[in-house]
Amino acid sequence: MLRDPAALFGSRPFGRPLSRPGAGRIPVTIVTGFLGAGKTTLIRAALAHPAAARTAVIVNEFGEAGIDDVLLRTSSEQVALIGNGCICCAAKNDLHRALRNLAAERERGLVPAFDRVVVETSGVSEPAPLLQSFATDRTVSTHYALEGLVTVVDAVLAARTQETTTTFAEQVALADRLILTKTDLAGAEALADVAARLAALNPEAPLLEADAVRADPLGLFSGSARHRPAFLCSEPAEPAERLYQTFSLTFDTPFPWAVFTRIMDTLTSLRGDDLLRVKGFVQVAGCPGPVVVHYVQHLAAPPEELASWPDGRARTRLVFITRGLPQAQVEALFRAVLTLAAEGADAR
Repeated sequence: MLRDPAALFGSRPFGRPLSRPGAGRIPVTIVTGFLGAGKTTLIRAALAHPAAARTAVIVNEFGEAGIDDVLLRTSSEQVALIGNGCICCAAKNDLHRALRNLAAERERGLVPAFDRVVVETSGVSEPAPLLQSFATDRTVSTHYALEGLVTVVDAVLAARTQETTTTFAEQVALADRLILTKTDLAGAEALADVAARLAALNPEAPLLEADAVRADPLGLFSGSARHRPAFLCSEPAEPAERLYQTFSLTFDTPFPWAVFTRIMDTLTSLRGDDLLRVKGFVQVAGCPGPVVVHYVQHLAAPPEELASWPDGRARTRLVFITRGLPQAQVEALFRAVLTLAAEGADAR
């Protein structure tokens, strides 16, 4: 957790204002989804499209034989197989190493130049620890920007998978966009049921069919300017009570940066395990553009200041994805700290 961003980033805690989130770094798209959902097939089809040229692929497999690696090598020149086990546990450090090695070899000209990276996770991976790696590894965050988490869902087996494992729910709840595969094998009633299940877990994420992504791979590579991540511009519908909750908070008054970090420090200290993701724009006093923030449980990625507001609306917009942490409790914490800060300012 970055307790004092100013101490890390100097007198200007956000660095040079950027034209867009992650500008100047290599965009990374994480593709997750339960076993057999069709991640490799979808990525392979996307890589065959001219728009997906100059893509590096990192594959994590659960098993001894690198079958997915063999399949993808026919589609991309750069594939790093990071071994047996899940990215979220033993293989996480190998992912760091793979990303570092790709960046170093790219700079030395040892591999063909690439413009983006796709990470295909194991089907049994929980995505939260993988998201944390982009906040904890300074070398990785210097070269790469996390542009989106894409979850691939099997339309035929989604209901059964949700009922038998909690990993499915987390993969869906944390996604920036959802891609539905095998829709031709599911009837209209089954598709409607799957869509309702996904909307209940994550009402914010756009739902695409795999055929649309095969025709236009930018639906998979969600970091492109054409497909700005949804959390930067949209607000989710109010969800029903459930284990995973998604809600948004908006504020029209600018935050002093110290007050905002105090709120988030308190929240992560008290309920960090249940704070799966927080992402969005913060209107910070004295900054002409928004500050992009991204928290994963107890950890925070380095904040980025943008030169201007992408949609012209200057106000704080935060999207929370939580586990058993209701919106009312988060709102109460914001109110309490803001009230204390205002009283302290009046006393001075």
